[in-house]
Amino acid sequence: MRRDVFQAIADPTRRQIIGLLANKTLTLNGVAENFNISRPAISKHIKILTECGLVAITKQGRERVCDVNLNRLKEVNDWVSQYRAFWTKKLDDLEEFLEQEGKKVRNKK
Repeated sequence: MRRDVFQAIADPTRRQIIGLLANKTLTLNGVAENFNISRPAISKHIKILTECGLVAITKQGRERVCDVNLNRLKEVNDWVSQYRAFWTKKLDDLEEFLEQEGKKVRNKK
């Protein structure tokens, strides 16, 4: 099953895993050491991150190493950007309205 990136970032633990891997490559055990949850729970989170393309696992000897693919977050950025533009315009319109109202109040004095 191919998951989308929004499912991956919906969970705070997965967001923390992404943050960890953004700074350095870690083994599965290295990721698990940063959390107070079971190793199987971490494996489930890593599986979801892998299924959506945010994490790639490679074997290096006996270790399984996790690398992050932050390019997949571009989809999230693109989606958020449309709302950022919407709210920026709304706030700019509000600022203009308040400035106009302030001028009216000052002119009445």
